[in-house]
Amino acid sequence: MIFVTVGTHDAPFDRLLQAIDSLELDEELIVQHGPSSILPSRAHCVDYLAFDDLVDHVRRARIVVAHAGVGTVLVVLASQKRPVVVPRLRSFREHVDDHQLDFARRVRDAGLVQLVEDPTRLGEILRSSVDAPPATGQQTGLADDLRAYLVSQLAPEGAAAL
Repeated sequence: MIFVTVGTHDAPFDRLLQAIDSLELDEELIVQHGPSSILPSRAHCVDYLAFDDLVDHVRRARIVVAHAGVGTVLVVLASQKRPVVVPRLRSFREHVDDHQLDFARRVRDAGLVQLVEDPTRLGEILRSSVDAPPATGQQTGLADDLRAYLVSQLAPEGAAAL
């Protein structure tokens, strides 16, 4: 199963969902679309999910495609997955600035995410991803800081997996 989430920001993320809608995947696809107007036709679409349901979808997914929100990335990393992230951009009115792009590049450089700056490349990336490998990353200051934060916030059973 592939799980796609655009987060809870009040701006649509139609650019990502249009790319998802154009994919020809032979796999279950669940999309959390928020206020976006595009609902991928071959997906089970939900507007928002309770946090526990979001975590359940992340854990069950073979691949998680997400906006580059810090909270979402941390949830995926805590589930021992390496998310495919597509940052929301100011130029498309998807966010107020480009902090998601800055964050995504930093965590990509730490080896924690697969960054997709051009959503039209998602098809080739998803087809080439046999499985999303666990997020081990390079041992950089950022990766260490993210792991330390996760360990401080998770229950002991979740922290042991990191």
